[in-house]
Amino acid sequence: MRQTPRAARHHAGFSMVEMLIGLMIGMIAVIVMMQVFSVSEGYKRTTTGGDDAQNNGAIALYALQRDLRQSGLGVSAIQVIGCDVTLRAGVTLSAMSPVTINHASIPAADAGDTLLVVYGNAPGSNEGESVQAKPSLASYTIAAAASSASSPGAFAVGDRVIGQFQPRPTPCNLSMEPVTAVAGTTVSVAVGVANTGGILYNLGQTPKVLVYAVRRGNLTVCDYTANDCSVAGSVANSAIWVPIASNIVSLRAQYGRDTAAPMKATVDTYDQTAPATACDWARVLAVRFVLVARSSELDKTTVTNAAPTWGGAASQPIDLSGVANWQRFRYKTFQTVVPLRNMAWQGAQTGC
Repeated sequence: MRQTPRAARHHAGFSMVEMLIGLMIGMIAVIVMMQVFSVSEGYKRTTTGGDDAQNNGAIALYALQRDLRQSGLGVSAIQVIGCDVTLRAGVTLSAMSPVTINHASIPAADAGDTLLVVYGNAPGSNEGESVQAKPSLASYTIAAAASSASSPGAFAVGDRVIGQFQPRPTPCNLSMEPVTAVAGTTVSVAVGVANTGGILYNLGQTPKVLVYAVRRGNLTVCDYTANDCSVAGSVANSAIWVPIASNIVSLRAQYGRDTAAPMKATVDTYDQTAPATACDWARVLAVRFVLVARSSELDKTTVTNAAPTWGGAASQPIDLSGVANWQRFRYKTFQTVVPLRNMAWQGAQTGC
């Protein structure tokens, strides 16, 4: 039986024109969805990138503030500050001070400055203990109160101490040594120094000599008591320069100094002038620093037109030219001033 024209049309399907129209509508829908997804992804990258920079910067800021607040504990007295100190055989830290910006022995950071921070963890006084006698080269007899375990000036086996001549020698070359025995008022050390009197400074069981620097896009720290942080060939070794916060692209710092004559124990100016004498070091009462954190994601276009700034009234731009495609990242700056309380407690030094 022959099929009628009406039945033939019923089974013919879509025409070419109808298929093309449907395909075009589908493509338009896909394009719209992709545009919505692209905008949404852009907002997500902006939000998460800002969050990453915020979190990384906060972690780095906390680590630096924590150590800077403790800097100088046990080693801030004018008799010892600025001396060259042998930390262990073959490793000497020149011009030891609570905080040093861009110490001469430290390889330059990838971006910005380096910060060297020194402090002890003993319960005693920053002024040290007066040495009453020297029974032998490697022993010191100190004030009776220092022999008591409950005394703020207590010494214990394993403490790291620095013996200092009186008056301060020139040049001032000292050594950090372990306490080997404590018997009454006599403190014995490994080697000792040949003098008849002076001061014995106690830095406790685990003194810290830490160097902070930006390396390989991270804020890193090197422990000078365990490694020689002055070796340029070790800067890429993450076991020596340990990353503590990622995506930190710059660290800048300045000394807060008392420039009055005589000293008045308050900060007058901030700069990077390197102290040259013990009195110069005693005038450093605070550190102002800034950390620059960036987003982890590279944007498709320029999102940062001008470099971030830092400082006081006269803001200074932070050079980020060493960062590839730096304008396609987002940045957050974290700036603060940390008083060096162990320096401030020394007060104005007579003669400075």
